[in-house]
Amino acid sequence: MKQKKWLMLAACSALLAACGGKNDIKMGDNEYPVMTVGTQGSETQTTYPASIKGVQDVEIRPKVSGFITKLCVQEGQVVKAGQLLFVIDNTTYQAQVRQAQAALNSAKVQLNTTKLTFDNSKKLHERNVIGSYELQTAENNYENARAAVAQAQASLASAKDMLGFCFVKSPANGIVGSLPYKVGALVSAQSVEPLTTVSNASSVEVYFSVTEKDVLDMSKRAGGTHAAIEDFPEVKLKLADGTLYQHPGKVVKMSGVINQATGAVSLIARFPNPEHLLKSGASGTIIVPRVSNNSLVIPQSATTEIQDKVFVYKVGPKNQVRYTEITVDPQNDGNNYVVTGGLKAGDKIVTRGLTTLKDSLEIVPLTEEQYLKKVSDAAKMGKNQSSVDGFMNMMKK
Repeated sequence: MKQKKWLMLAACSALLAACGGKNDIKMGDNEYPVMTVGTQGSETQTTYPASIKGVQDVEIRPKVSGFITKLCVQEGQVVKAGQLLFVIDNTTYQAQVRQAQAALNSAKVQLNTTKLTFDNSKKLHERNVIGSYELQTAENNYENARAAVAQAQASLASAKDMLGFCFVKSPANGIVGSLPYKVGALVSAQSVEPLTTVSNASSVEVYFSVTEKDVLDMSKRAGGTHAAIEDFPEVKLKLADGTLYQHPGKVVKMSGVINQATGAVSLIARFPNPEHLLKSGASGTIIVPRVSNNSLVIPQSATTEIQDKVFVYKVGPKNQVRYTEITVDPQNDGNNYVVTGGLKAGDKIVTRGLTTLKDSLEIVPLTEEQYLKKVSDAAKMGKNQSSVDGFMNMMKK
């Protein structure tokens, strides 16, 4: 009996030495988990770099030259259409208005004088006191005076417009951008930078580009460009800090011209911006979901990749495996692949232990449940054998 225990001790020691420090769990000979490929719904996504702009970004530029005498707004301030933004030195333009007004007054006086002369000449001509030449001359002088009044009125209106341009107002509702020019700066219509930009950011437009091929595919499937835009799914926006913007967007426009340098077409998605979180000029990433109700989906762990090609071990007749190349959608969720070629519904593939397989090997297929149960049983046995209590219990038997 004592000798039997020593033999048992030696056998257990050898077993512990073989298992100790190793986490590898071996199945029975050629046992591998196998799954049947079936169709199911899938959702993948495509991302595109994007730039954000206000629905209406208006550059404010001066129409007259002069020094800025007053800044009426601050950067980031919300303004309404018609609100005063800047005042440009208007002394000269006020003088021009006064001068034009004086010229108009003088022209009106001259008009009254020539009208009296013309009216008097008509009466004298009716009495044959003067001839037709004198009458025509009086009429011409009257018409010249009328023209002078009209010219003076136009000059006055122009002078008033120039004076009005000294008071720069917002053409639209929006948010004031940067203010590169301060009080005392000399500005003109030829200034390189605008005085500021007023951006209507109640909603924003996000610009991103897709390939010409993608546009053609969308248009063919939907039956036209406009239909493709209508059918385009709601898109999401990832902000510069990596967070998702809480409001979804809708593609509303597509550029009619293909960029010859990049071969891309611009799409424009509109997003609501009630919190004014999105700023014109910011950047982000557009996320376009792609939903399919009839996809072949397999786990990435059931595949191997060699030189950008994807392979699986397909189970054939008599449970022999074949090393098979497949094609997959390049867009994936990081865990699964959507198969686009090389497999069909009903095919069986090996899901684990691919590194120990070889082509034409005959295997014993297991279901996923059977495989997990064997793994659990093996883990419990290994844990029991590696513990002191387990070892002592074995010695008592």
